[in-house]
Amino acid sequence: MLQLSIPRVRNLNAFRATISAVRSSHFSTAAPRVPNLIGGAFVNSQSTASIDVINPATQEVVSKVPLTTNEEFKAAVSSAKKAFQTWRSTPVTTRQRVMLKLQELIRRDIDKLALNITTEQGKTLKDAHGDVFRGLEVVEHACGTATLQMGEYVSNVSNGIDTYSIREPLGVCAGICPFNFPAMIPLWMFPIAVACGNTFILKPSEKDPGASVLLAELAMEAGLPDGVLNIVHGTNDIVNAICDDDDIRAVSFVGSNTAGMHIYSRASAKGKRVQSNMGAKNHAIVMPDASPDATLNALVAAGFGAAGQRCMALSTVVFVGDSKSWVDKLVEGGKSLKVTAGTEPDADLGPVISKQAKDRICNLIQSGVDSGARLLLDGRNIVVPGYEHGNFIGPTILANVTADMECYKEEIFGPVLLCLEANSLEEAISFVNSNRYGNGASIFTSSGVAARKFQTEIEAGQVGINVPIPVPLPFFSFTGNKASFAGDLNFYGKAGVNFFTQIKTVTQQWKDLPGSSVVNLAMPTSQKA
Repeated sequence: MLQLSIPRVRNLNAFRATISAVRSSHFSTAAPRVPNLIGGAFVNSQSTASIDVINPATQEVVSKVPLTTNEEFKAAVSSAKKAFQTWRSTPVTTRQRVMLKLQELIRRDIDKLALNITTEQGKTLKDAHGDVFRGLEVVEHACGTATLQMGEYVSNVSNGIDTYSIREPLGVCAGICPFNFPAMIPLWMFPIAVACGNTFILKPSEKDPGASVLLAELAMEAGLPDGVLNIVHGTNDIVNAICDDDDIRAVSFVGSNTAGMHIYSRASAKGKRVQSNMGAKNHAIVMPDASPDATLNALVAAGFGAAGQRCMALSTVVFVGDSKSWVDKLVEGGKSLKVTAGTEPDADLGPVISKQAKDRICNLIQSGVDSGARLLLDGRNIVVPGYEHGNFIGPTILANVTADMECYKEEIFGPVLLCLEANSLEEAISFVNSNRYGNGASIFTSSGVAARKFQTEIEAGQVGINVPIPVPLPFFSFTGNKASFAGDLNFYGKAGVNFFTQIKTVTQQWKDLPGSSVVNLAMPTSQKA
């Protein structure tokens, strides 16, 4: 392992307390530097360059993320490579027990994790708890690794010959995380990977890295050996280093299409496995026979929850026939939501992640208006008392949107609902399928015939029937497709286990072989000689 003369963080209590605390505008202190995790030790980076982690509701600096040096990155990879030699041979039951303990510790500290997420990312505390819990479900699924990794066995495939397959870990794997789910996405990645016997390099988002550090600390408390999980911070340079390093066998990514396709292309060119979850434009088709109240509540929650910063956020509604008259009630639902800091007890949605994100969202809204869309609800100029400097955008609804508008073609990633109309279910399905993305799509109807037609003909990888955000639980897999995913094997579930393992097939022969001086050079077959 590469040796580094960098100071260890002997006590994370001060760091945890600071990144977990919500600072008032009347209190400030020196922001701590977020440590890397290398070889089982939290270490301060030698880099003098850093990025501020900013509370999006207050603009206060929560912590500073170092731009990890190349030497430190190499040390993390070396540590993971060294740890793999022992960890791969650790009994699967032992690895399962680490996951069992990890899920217990996450439950114990879920309030601390949620508060950190709200402080750094901005989502409401209730939504932050959901962020942690959806990741926790993947950890629970990883507790069954022994069953998930089972191979296949066929006895006597030929006379006295048996064949069986086993799933083995790949080696050092890596994960590159987005800002919108600071706990859930890391927990999509490293628990499945390490439970399968791999070691892992995690790069959290530079905008909200605190949850990853807290989760890593819990993983080590649960018994994960030194070097099995490592954390490095940074931006483009670290991402490219992950893609290029010959010792890293697989890369998981969640984020934008621009970054995702870059990572997919660059890492694949180096022979790595890649799973890349990217952008989305998720549609809901509303039929006239749907339940009005239930449907409208679902549209409001899925469209504006988490300030629209979800890859499965419902961003586009296609009203079929007479259901278009429901738009006025949809506007009322949007107006009823409380926009404020996520730590406030009555908050429905918090700020977006940054001022740059807010500006981008506002520009896309304006582009829709300039192209002829009707602005039914405008949340751009909202002012939140006590949090006047926050990156807040209120619920926004645009009607009369068409497919050629920039606001429709781009993933807005904000609390904005686009409303379109169709004369028939066939027209609505055709419209949804013409979109390049394929993460999710839903239909709201009381007709089984319509639902079945939708299920069969829609091209999105995750389908909801009277369910607005059809994200599957971890015993299935997250199955986005089209431009929303690059790779062959999806996240978690059976596909996730397959991604982090490789198949070895063994053919064995144990029988008395008659002595013979004749060498048979014919191709072996199952035919008895």
